[in-house]
Amino acid sequence: MHNFTKELVDDLADKLLIGLTDEENKLILNEFNIIDETMELITKIPNISEVTPMTHALDDETYTPREDVKEESVKIEDILANCDSYEGREIKVPKVVGGE
Repeated sequence: MHNFTKELVDDLADKLLIGLTDEENKLILNEFNIIDETMELITKIPNISEVTPMTHALDDETYTPREDVKEESVKIEDILANCDSYEGREIKVPKVVGGE
């Protein structure tokens, strides 16, 4: 089992630019421990290494690509008419993470 700690959860949250309260940290720490315990149980299943991995729960599904259909696009002028701020053909949006 891994040793998940409050400090590890806080460090991961900081790297993801997420601020966590002590209550949120405890909740995530409990979830990590449940996941870790479940993974431990899975590794103890006899002959688990011989099971063929699946990409989907239902491997018998077939996928048929649809034909490309050309559709009329919205005019850029109509799009920009609904924007608060734009420059040329580019919409300006506020920066929402990090930095000044």
